[in-house]
Amino acid sequence: MNKERFSFKNIPGWAIMLAVFGLLYATGLHTEVLGQAQRLLLATGLKNADVHVVATSTPATLASSAVPMAGPGFQMKDLDGKKVSFESLRGKVIFLNIWATWCPPCIAEMPNIQSLYEKVGSDKIAFVMLSVDQKSSEKVKKFITKKGFTFPVYMPASQLPEEFSSPAIPTTYIISPEGQIVAQQNGMAEYDTPEVRDFLQKLAK
Repeated sequence: MNKERFSFKNIPGWAIMLAVFGLLYATGLHTEVLGQAQRLLLATGLKNADVHVVATSTPATLASSAVPMAGPGFQMKDLDGKKVSFESLRGKVIFLNIWATWCPPCIAEMPNIQSLYEKVGSDKIAFVMLSVDQKSSEKVKKFITKKGFTFPVYMPASQLPEEFSSPAIPTTYIISPEGQIVAQQNGMAEYDTPEVRDFLQKLAK
């Protein structure tokens, strides 16, 4: 009687993929791997942040708008537990990014946000990387430290305002010095571009 010899070639491709994803999920590496894959998509330039629609607006025009300030009464806390009022940032351009450690697209875009943060370097521009992780800030702090990110990271200390509610994360808002949302990007994007840097710096003047 002939005995069939075992060979990996006989294993269906779907079974191998299932096993690989199962291993990644079990080890917690699936988020990181998917994030790296999506980072390659960002590198193509196909997902650049779109700010040209509102780039023609001037601070004077925005100030005269009837739209109220975004996030009134909203409280945040930094990774050391210190509370910060969102309203305390009024007068600055705010780059608000809502993200989570379990979100692959969030992880994919973070390096380019870090690069943007380093390049615009202005005390008139505030970065608010708002983590919506449900667990303690220790997990978020560990993640940020491991990645070497230096942009300011916060967690909600009160209910997230309705104007910052989005069906997807990451979501990014650019808020004028007058406190009005002037750009919104749902989903991941490449932010370290001349267009975004120029937009932020013009708003900050």
